[in-house]
Amino acid sequence: MLKISGGAWLGRILAQEGVKHAFGIVDGTYLGFLKGMQDAGIQLIGPRHETSAAHMAGAYARLHAGLGVCFASNGPGVANILPGIAVENAEGNRVLVITSSRRSGIAYPDRGGTYQYFNQTGVIKAMAKFSVSVASAERLPELTRRALRYCWQGRPGVVHLDVPENIMNTKGTYPDLWPAFSFRVSRLAPPDQEQIDTVLAMLRKAKKPLIHAGSGVLHANASEQLAELAELSGIPVSNSWAARGVLDERNTAAIPMIHVELYNYMRNQADLVLILGSRMGETDWWMKAPNWSKGGKLKVIQVDTDEQNVAMHHPVDEIVIADVREFLLRLNQAIQKEKSAALRQANAAWLKDLKSRQKKDREKLDRALLADRSRLQPAVVVHTCREHFADDSIFVFDGGNTAVWSNFYTQIRHPNSVLSTYKMGMLGAGVAQALGAAVACPNRAVCCLIGDGAFGFHPQELETAIRHQLKVVYVVFVDRQWGMVKMTQQFAFKPLKTMIFKSLGPGETINADFNEIRYDLLAESMGAAGYLARSESELKAALEATRSAERAAVIHVEVDAVQHMWAPGLLHFKAMHQEPAG
Repeated sequence: MLKISGGAWLGRILAQEGVKHAFGIVDGTYLGFLKGMQDAGIQLIGPRHETSAAHMAGAYARLHAGLGVCFASNGPGVANILPGIAVENAEGNRVLVITSSRRSGIAYPDRGGTYQYFNQTGVIKAMAKFSVSVASAERLPELTRRALRYCWQGRPGVVHLDVPENIMNTKGTYPDLWPAFSFRVSRLAPPDQEQIDTVLAMLRKAKKPLIHAGSGVLHANASEQLAELAELSGIPVSNSWAARGVLDERNTAAIPMIHVELYNYMRNQADLVLILGSRMGETDWWMKAPNWSKGGKLKVIQVDTDEQNVAMHHPVDEIVIADVREFLLRLNQAIQKEKSAALRQANAAWLKDLKSRQKKDREKLDRALLADRSRLQPAVVVHTCREHFADDSIFVFDGGNTAVWSNFYTQIRHPNSVLSTYKMGMLGAGVAQALGAAVACPNRAVCCLIGDGAFGFHPQELETAIRHQLKVVYVVFVDRQWGMVKMTQQFAFKPLKTMIFKSLGPGETINADFNEIRYDLLAESMGAAGYLARSESELKAALEATRSAERAAVIHVEVDAVQHMWAPGLLHFKAMHQEPAG
């Protein structure tokens, strides 16, 4: 038995779970917890806003394929972290949120007018996988273990543990730690050989098979195994938005999700799809026509850790509930036991057709790189950043049109090197995601391509970057407008004039424009390096200068405001918001 505070006991069990870093703002309501984590060797990273703590933990978890931990103090601290909880749970990142609450006896339920109290678990329960309040010190170990089980069970998401301040800070008698394997499943049972044989037989029988990878592949740390399957089988690999970067996109089988029309074509041509770790939600058109084939010709194999994610919108012919990495290991072994050359040859013509169409689409997109360069074109900015940074650099995309341009003109050359909020499209999250990435991967460059609207949500985190020596480069696309919203308004109000002149004049849209902010000077005021780029040569010089800056940097890039609104693929994005035909 241990005579320590509840917070100290929490610090010890987190260290046992392999937690090296935790994200949150210090507060006296959980001082015992802060000291407990520090004593257990966990480094505390303190942002300037609790929502940033959640995004940092989410990015950290995704890049590590592990557990991200963040914390917030009762009342206003918990209220501040709520947006981050909603986003990180939606994006499917494995985050444990630990909060303090007021002392036992005056909360749950509220005694009446309790200071800095609201029903924290009641609110968070509606937006997370699991949320529980610890009613007594005796139940802290039991409920912590339960929370950790939820962290590793099924689809990743946010789990919340709420601990009263008196339990956090007061010494009590706690049991010795149980080994992790004694209270939670650390490894799912592998698929049986009969399932592997069935899947392989279906792949061999298919004329035009397709592999579709979701973010479950990234969470399972299975990119290497997916690349091996693509090599062995010659089957083309598509990906969900959230799985951008699941493969090096130079892989001969990889077809990135930016090729929307090509995706519609191959999904209608395919006679079998092997779905790996994806729910096939709205951004995959719910597997409905006309974006997918109609009439029952498509055979479906779906592999997932969570049965609730399977066959949500389309019948499945073979359901495999297993860890994606274990499944791929066994499938690859089965293919290697036979002559895989025959399987590759059978799929060669199909893959060649798709790659030929991809090449033509890429050439069409790249014409934007040859456009008038008297003003900085967003495609050129993105392409220049891609070529400047090493292949294994981590890119963070944030903003409306900025995120679109960034996706279309950044080739991903290293698995699991893209962060964004593909499901929620949360503006401003990228500022903190980039910091979480720098903590998780200190030896890799981190570049955040972000719109000026999105950057304006959390610019104060530049001070966090300086304080914790996190060398992140923020490239801020400055057009002084809510670009995607402004485009929508223009077509709604004056579509003909918009088509002719490409942009409406002042006063013809509603609250869509900003005043000027010099983000390079703002960065310098907080100790970061700041650079101004109004031309391609100035952008290249600024990027080069960040190499020797040895601290976080902001490049204020004056992009062509009209061109920035006309981002590629916006019609597809609009169409996605409509119900598919069938």
